[in-house]
Amino acid sequence: MMNESAIRLDGIVQNRLNFKLGPLHMDIPLGYITAIVGPNGCGKSSTFRMMLGLDKQDEGTIQLLGQQVAQGLDTELKKRIGYLQDQSSPHEDSMKGTEKAAFHRFWYDRWDVNRYRELLHNLEVDDNQVLGKMSKGMRRKFEFALSLAHNPELLLLDEPSSGLDPLAWKTMIEILHRYMDRGDRTILMTSHIIEEVKRLADFIIFMAHGRVLGVYEKDELFSSWFTLFVSGAGLNPKIAAAMPGQCGIEHAGGTTYRITTNKTSESEDWCTAQGYQIVSRQALELDEIMSALLMQDRLSTRAN
Repeated sequence: MMNESAIRLDGIVQNRLNFKLGPLHMDIPLGYITAIVGPNGCGKSSTFRMMLGLDKQDEGTIQLLGQQVAQGLDTELKKRIGYLQDQSSPHEDSMKGTEKAAFHRFWYDRWDVNRYRELLHNLEVDDNQVLGKMSKGMRRKFEFALSLAHNPELLLLDEPSSGLDPLAWKTMIEILHRYMDRGDRTILMTSHIIEEVKRLADFIIFMAHGRVLGVYEKDELFSSWFTLFVSGAGLNPKIAAAMPGQCGIEHAGGTTYRITTNKTSESEDWCTAQGYQIVSRQALELDEIMSALLMQDRLSTRAN
């Protein structure tokens, strides 16, 4: 799937009073966009914070851009990374956008003022406003511009489109596509917006309950997960359970069953071999795949 990793997590565990994250094993490929998808509270933002050294893991190792992250991020490594956090920092509310931009400019050698001004123009942001007086969408656009203005090699985006209107969302998508044009940059993002993941991601990681449920190449994922409506004499749940990749069976009336599979091609071959008719096919959306994976995970947990 990949030759080189931009991010590598090996056995990461973080223990909290009411939540355990991990163990996490991730290899995020260099030069691609990877999206982490999962319900709120599954550990996505905590994973980002550990990558950046803002929180500490209890076990495991982290590598970013080929460098081991031991006691927080090395200053030079930080300069190669852009980060858009999920929530704005309240302690910055009294600052003007220009003041925060000046602070960033001081720390980042590759700060490109022309690029920064171009991003503000495209996103229709006035950075002369006080941050706390900006609307949620305006502030999101400002901080998005800041995360890109020093031309980072690795971009970490935690729910980047939160609070954006449809036009601003479309502009953000276009900016990110252009950012990736060089071929040597990497984005790791979290998102709960299906269309955003479908338009941006090359790879998708599903997370739930502090664990990774699966890692998929996007096009392969959507070509593999289908609901098949299968009909045939003698077909019943016990027989249907033998279908390759079967993830769920429901009676649809008469001799027809609604069967979800993550191995569509093999499932269709199985139906042909068994003499069953596929009445119709229905591609699964991202949230439906997530639900099927969660159901599989629950069944697996019970079995163990």
